[in-house]
Amino acid sequence: MNEFECKQHHIHTLLAQKHLDALWLQRVSSFAWATCGAASYVNTATTIGAASLLITPEARYIITNNIEAKRLEQEESLGAQGWEFRIAEWHAANPAIAELTRGLRLGSDFPTPNAIDLTNEIARLRASLTPEEGERMRALGKLCAEAMHAAIRAVRPGQTEFEIAARLGAETQARGAQPIVNLIATDERIFAYRHPLPTAKQLERYGMLVLVGRKWGLCCSITRLVHFGKLPDEIRRKMEACARVDATFIAATRPNARLRDVFQRALAAYAATGFADEWRLHHQGGAAGYEPREYLGNPNSNDVVARGQVYAWNPSITGVKSEDTILVGETHNEIVTAIPDWQTIRVTVDDQVIERPAIACPS
Repeated sequence: MNEFECKQHHIHTLLAQKHLDALWLQRVSSFAWATCGAASYVNTATTIGAASLLITPEARYIITNNIEAKRLEQEESLGAQGWEFRIAEWHAANPAIAELTRGLRLGSDFPTPNAIDLTNEIARLRASLTPEEGERMRALGKLCAEAMHAAIRAVRPGQTEFEIAARLGAETQARGAQPIVNLIATDERIFAYRHPLPTAKQLERYGMLVLVGRKWGLCCSITRLVHFGKLPDEIRRKMEACARVDATFIAATRPNARLRDVFQRALAAYAATGFADEWRLHHQGGAAGYEPREYLGNPNSNDVVARGQVYAWNPSITGVKSEDTILVGETHNEIVTAIPDWQTIRVTVDDQVIERPAIACPS
């Protein structure tokens, strides 16, 4: 069974479990997942694309307008996948959903009138990557790591956060990925905000660059920090503590582990390093895939880690953060966004040494 057939099988299995007849996939992430990487968006920030998918007992359809149809059929090769196009002119409503689902019990990946909301169920399907998707995620992780490395080497005191963001975005785009999250903070803003949108503030000594790159619909996360001049002892201490928490997350995220247990181990690491309550100030990350986080880890998570899944944990302690994307393997976890030759903090967890990125300090 190839990747596309596997996803169709998962869809029909879910419909049978929920006693439904048809599934309407409207989200950009779900469209990319079900088509093995096709893009339904025009605006890169939108949740609902300019095309959607409908799977019924008899057929599978693409619902779109006359602007998008040609690109989807030719460049995205969706005609060859066996999708039947239902096209309306751009200025008119498309009656296809109402016509094709009349009398059917409908599920959807987005809250929709007259449909059962399967948002959470579809997110779990997207988070379970096939081997082909795992290979694409490895390639994307390498692209994001290269883009981050190139951008952070170009950072200099006096640059604005806008300028740093522009460089990070350009390095990502130049490698064929989209920077769908591009956060920059400098100096005191790193301590003030967990989600720092870039501003006109100029870098003095300390900078944080956060990237989520998207390609083939998949999303990959990475954060790095840079400091010019002597690194203050307090920041170093916090970074070492954050690295220990991150390493604990990574070591515990193994097949068949419950996410609540993974989370509890990380909370214990926070407490052991003297920062017991910092986890309350920002989410800690979770399973990734076709969304930057398909679902978050938390103390009550019932989800179970599976081989082939991708996780992006992002523990933070006020003023520092540690984040990479990992692919869960049968024998070990692979850090797909690792930057070769980056200075690391070596942390021993469960008799294994896990390297987490240190703060870069250019000479």
